[in-house]
Amino acid sequence: MRVPLPALLGGSALLLLLLRWRRRRALWRKVAEAQERQELSLVRMEAAAQRFREQNPSVKVASILSLPLPELSRKLRDGSLPLDHVFYAYVGKALQIAIETNCITEFLQESETQLRKAKLMDKQGLLYGVPVSIKDSINCQGHDSTLGFIKNLNKPAAEDSVVVQVLKRQGAIPFVKTNVPQSLISYDCKNLIFGQTRNPLMFTRTPGGSSGGEGALVGGGGSILGIGTDVGGSLRFPAAFCGVCAIKPTGKRLSKRGVMAGVAGQKAVAAAVGPLAKDVESLALCLRALLSEDMFSLDSTVPPLPFNEEVYSSTKPLRIGYYETDFFTMPSPAMRRAVRETKQLLEEAGHTLVPFELTNVEYVMFNYCVRGMFSDGGSSFARKFKGEMEKGGSGLFFWLAKAPHWLKTLLCWISKPFVPRASSIIRSMKENTVDEVWSLHQEIEDYCHQFIAQWKQLNLDVMLCPMLGPALGIGYPAKLSVAVSYTMLYNALDFPAGVVPVTLVTDEDEEQLKGYKGYYQDWWDRTLAKAFRGSVGMPVAVQCVALPWQEELCLRFMKEVETLSLKKNSFS
Repeated sequence: MRVPLPALLGGSALLLLLLRWRRRRALWRKVAEAQERQELSLVRMEAAAQRFREQNPSVKVASILSLPLPELSRKLRDGSLPLDHVFYAYVGKALQIAIETNCITEFLQESETQLRKAKLMDKQGLLYGVPVSIKDSINCQGHDSTLGFIKNLNKPAAEDSVVVQVLKRQGAIPFVKTNVPQSLISYDCKNLIFGQTRNPLMFTRTPGGSSGGEGALVGGGGSILGIGTDVGGSLRFPAAFCGVCAIKPTGKRLSKRGVMAGVAGQKAVAAAVGPLAKDVESLALCLRALLSEDMFSLDSTVPPLPFNEEVYSSTKPLRIGYYETDFFTMPSPAMRRAVRETKQLLEEAGHTLVPFELTNVEYVMFNYCVRGMFSDGGSSFARKFKGEMEKGGSGLFFWLAKAPHWLKTLLCWISKPFVPRASSIIRSMKENTVDEVWSLHQEIEDYCHQFIAQWKQLNLDVMLCPMLGPALGIGYPAKLSVAVSYTMLYNALDFPAGVVPVTLVTDEDEEQLKGYKGYYQDWWDRTLAKAFRGSVGMPVAVQCVALPWQEELCLRFMKEVETLSLKKNSFS
C-alpha cells in the first residue's frame, strides 16, 4: 500500500519536531542539573561558614577581610593568623557577594581538604593559605570548564591547568569558580546555564567580561585574589567596571596550558592569563609567586623570566607617553578627565609626560582584531554554538559567521554609505585563504614594530591610556562590540597592560555626557551614550601600558598611579 506524499511529509515533519523537542528537553535537564549543583555549592558554603562561626565566635571577620593581600600573606606565613580563620572569612563573604551578584558557579569542596593539608606543609610558598578564585574557563581537576556552553557540562577537567598547579604549589587555596559570558567573546557576563552576573557596586550595571564573575567577586570583597584571562579586555573590563586592579601580561609570560579559549588556535590577537586584586601590590605578589621555577618546569614554553624586583621597586622618574582618545571610540567625559587628572598628578610628582599620537585604530580594530580572530569567516566560532539553545552576547558575530559569503558581500556594499563601521565589520568577517592569513600575521607584526619605533623615538618608558568606563548597563556590551578599541589594541600588539581605578563619575561628568555625540554619530555611538548614563559615583580607571615582557615596569607605573590617586582622593 502506497502512503500519500502529503501524509509522508507530514509524518516526517512531526517526527523531526518530536526529536527536536526531546533534544531540547534533554538540554534543559542538563541546565537544571547544573543550576542545582550551583545552588548546592552555595548551601555548602553557607553550612561551612556557619559551622566555623559557631565554633569560633570571637574571630573578627571584618578585620581579616580588611587586610591587604601582602599583609595577610605575611600573617599567614608567620602564624599570627590561622589559615582556617582566613579561609572561612572569605567563604562567608564570597557567599554574600554570590547571592547579591550571581558570580560563583561552583564551590571547590576539595579546598577544605587542601586547607587541612596546608597546615601540615613544611614549605610555605608566597601565597601560603590565601584563598583564590578561578575563572570558569581555567581548568580545575574534577570540575567543568563550561565557557557558558551546555555541551561542556558534565565534562570535568582531567587535571589542573598549569596556573592552578603553580598556585597550589605556592600554598594558595583555589576555592570557587566564577561565571563567564557564553563563548567568552563578550564583555558582559551572562549565559543560559548560570544566568546574568551583576556589578557589586550597582546591580543594574554589568561587571564586565569575560572574567566578569572574577570582577564581581573581587570588587565585592569576596575574593582577595582572582585569576582570569584576557583576549580583548577580559581582565581589564571587569577590573575597571568593578573598581579594582588587574594586569594583562604579555601573552606568553604566564602559562595557558589547561586554559580554554574563546576562539582556539587563532594567533592574531594574543590572549593572556592574569590576576585581579584590590590593589597593585597584590598583583605584584601574585606575579612573584607565579613567575617561579614551578611555572617554568611545568610549561617549558614559558620563558624562564623570574619577577624582576629591581625594576618594580625602582624610584627613577618615568618618561610617560599619553593620549586622551583613540579617535575611534569617543571617551566619556569621566574617561577624559581620568587621564587628564592622572597626567597632572604624575607631572607634579616629577615624571615627564609626552603626547603620543595614536593613528589608524579603525584599521587595527577591523583588519587586525576582527579579521584576525575570525580569519575563517567565523566558521569555527559558529560551530561552538551548534546544538546550543542560546547565542549569548555574541549575536552579531554569530550571525555574520553563519551568513553565506554572497550575503556578506551584498550587506557590506549596501551598508557602506550609511553605516561604514557595520560595513567594515561585515568585510572583516569574510573567509581568508591561507596566503591571506599569513600576510595578515606579517602585517600585524610590522605594525607592532612601527608602534615600538614610535615609542622609542619618543624615548618612553610606559604609556598612560584611557580605559572604557564607567560600567555599562546590563545588556549593552552585546550591542557595543565596537567599544573594545582601548583594550583590544594591546592584545593585537601583545603589550602588558593594567588598569587602576583613579576617580568616580561626578554630576558634572553626567551633565557633560548630554553633549556626547561620538566620532561616527551612528547607532553605536548613540547607544554608547545611553549605556554610560546614570553612573554618578561609579569608578573610572586608566590603563597603564609597557613594552612586551616588561610586566614589572607596567606594575611599577600602576603603583605610582595608584599611590598618587589615593593621596589626591584622600584630601579631596
